Amino acid sequence: MSDRPDATTRVLGMTVARSAESVNAVIKAYDVRGVVGDQIDAEFVEDVGASFARLMRGEGARRIVVGHDMRDSSPALSRAFADGAQSRGLDVVHIGLASTDQLYFASGYLDCPGAMFTASHNPARYNGIKLCRAKARPVGQDTGLAAIKAELTEGVPPYSGGRGATSELDLLGEYAAFLHGLVDLGAIGPLTIAVDAGNGMGGHTVPAVLDSLPQVTIVPLYFELDGSFPNHEANPIDPANLVDLQKLVRDSDADIGLAFDGDADRCFVVDENGDPVPSSAITALVAERELAKEPGAVIIHNLITSRAVPELVRQLGGTPVRTRVGHSFIKQEMAASGAVFGGEHSAHYYFRDFWGADSGMLAALHVLAALGEAHRPMSDLMSSYATYASSGEINSTVADAHERTMAVVDAFADRAHVVDRLDGVTVELADNAWFNLRASNTEPLLRLNVEARSPEEVDALVTEILSVVRS
Repeated sequence: MSDRPDATTRVLGMTVARSAESVNAVIKAYDVRGVVGDQIDAEFVEDVGASFARLMRGEGARRIVVGHDMRDSSPALSRAFADGAQSRGLDVVHIGLASTDQLYFASGYLDCPGAMFTASHNPARYNGIKLCRAKARPVGQDTGLAAIKAELTEGVPPYSGGRGATSELDLLGEYAAFLHGLVDLGAIGPLTIAVDAGNGMGGHTVPAVLDSLPQVTIVPLYFELDGSFPNHEANPIDPANLVDLQKLVRDSDADIGLAFDGDADRCFVVDENGDPVPSSAITALVAERELAKEPGAVIIHNLITSRAVPELVRQLGGTPVRTRVGHSFIKQEMAASGAVFGGEHSAHYYFRDFWGADSGMLAALHVLAALGEAHRPMSDLMSSYATYASSGEINSTVADAHERTMAVVDAFADRAHVVDRLDGVTVELADNAWFNLRASNTEPLLRLNVEARSPEEVDALVTEILSVVRS
């Protein structure tokens, strides 16, 4: 960090304080993320490791598992974090290259806290840390990050005990076997599956999970692990980053296409025509499968998810629960409500049987099982789950997100039936149309999502809202 004094000024194991501004810029609502060499460096993450270890030791933990993605900075940063954790007496288990959901698996499997080094879909210059308690329980602002932020600002207190040990463990095979045990895969195949790993961790986990399935043919794209992302950003929520997969699906006559983000905890789907399948429709499909196994269960959806999801859940006798956007919030609600499944518009999918954590790979297995059982094209299978038109997430860079949001609310004041402030602002209009404006927790962006009965109505609303947001 640019305002960080030299490490030699440390006294008796207590770290040097940083400015609150520099710490606040990096420790977000539910993870740690910033530009490497500017906002994040080895000394910074070492102190995060020391503070996190203090927090976890206070809760009875004796070891922590650490994984990292394929970014150039990830191995060194993960080792620095581990050094900080060991300096405060925690043993460290390194699992090396991993997807984020593989790290969550390791946390559940080993019953210990975890730290995953990744900046997910962000550009190559970024990196960060996703933290969890034992059994993948979340760590967010209210459940640990605020305490870590305070210690980094004031200086992490010294520790007089012994140093923790370190070990290495390869859990990729156990991760794949565990996922296979959660979904009945007997009906899968023959299927041709085009997969775009985006040079991210999908290139590591997809072969381990899918190559062993009988009658499945994988058509790989960008499986080479490369944190510079030479082909396109590893952010499939942006339609521009799906173009190569869409072409591959059509050229290879694939039955389905899957795209993973950089840390492979999210999975996006395109049908046999190369058309994107809304993540809300995938949420509805998986919810139906989970409710078939456990009638009347709770299903979580965030406030950006299509209204089709809670409508289907109620129709099937389940209980839909609406929550804020973000994995720590949904995981907390999963635990509190005992929900069997939760889905987000951003293609994060959460499973009670996966310790309440999100796994794009597990969601993909559900989709493949459903497609195999249906014996009809993917587009036909998904048509009953996509009952509304939506804009997808549209980002705008603005100087003042709150001011621009209030300007939009004022513009719709005479048409708004309900204005909901659970997360950003959700404005409900006539005939089930609605939109949400929400400031990003990780980037200087204002995010817009719109849903209505028809694409024409969605387009008209998007045009009107953006004319205010970007004015």
